[in-house]
Amino acid sequence: MASFFAGKQGLVLGVANKRSIAWAIARRLADDGAELAFTYQGERIESTVRQLAESVSSPLVTACDVRSDDDVARVFSEVGEVFDGGLDFLVHSVAFAAAEDLEGRFTDTPRDRFWLAVDVSAYSLVACARAAEPLMETRGGGSIVTMTYLGGERAVPHYNVMGVAKATLDASVRYLAWDLGQKSIRVNAISAGPVRTLAARSITGFTTMEEMFEQRAPLHRQIEADDCGAAAAYLLSNDAKNVTGTTLYVDSGYHAMGM
Repeated sequence: MASFFAGKQGLVLGVANKRSIAWAIARRLADDGAELAFTYQGERIESTVRQLAESVSSPLVTACDVRSDDDVARVFSEVGEVFDGGLDFLVHSVAFAAAEDLEGRFTDTPRDRFWLAVDVSAYSLVACARAAEPLMETRGGGSIVTMTYLGGERAVPHYNVMGVAKATLDASVRYLAWDLGQKSIRVNAISAGPVRTLAARSITGFTTMEEMFEQRAPLHRQIEADDCGAAAAYLLSNDAKNVTGTTLYVDSGYHAMGM
């Protein structure tokens, strides 16, 4: 298993720090032999991302504002240059909603912040998939994995506009899977249970959410970022060559319960 991804090259979006799900995925892929490029959002986390990327001998660390088509195009151009014109897989772990919109009522979400959440959390996958398509086509296919959450299917208190954004993301996965499948590019999502990440800390009542999760999930245990790393490794590997348009739940079975 040490060389499961030997010779494979991928791009990881969404690493913020060592607790990020994106980093757990990246570390698992790197341990299995993959060569990885990374993006970061903003100067505040640049040094942290660069240090983590250096620990897995990354050949490329570059800034990316996923709201900018020009920036996305630049990033994938750089990736193509570093990876000899190709790309085997893409890890999309990008989401954002204003903190104040994760506290009060969803009804009170203003129009501009509604579209901001959808743009960053969902449309960014579409933009990145479109940019990745020609690079993956040169490799005879590829695989894309994004991170979603049950709040896109059911109303989760305080998840609010992020739930709407995740619902948009979920639908985008299915439509991208159809469009890109003819080029042997697979698109899947991982729906994780509560993981203590930087993003999770902005959700009001997250600790209560964790407690309820452990009580009601069939396995009665929390999940860790590394569990998502293992799931992503499967979805990105050839073992999942006929898996696309699918959401893989990594939540101790919580999604299967009615209460």
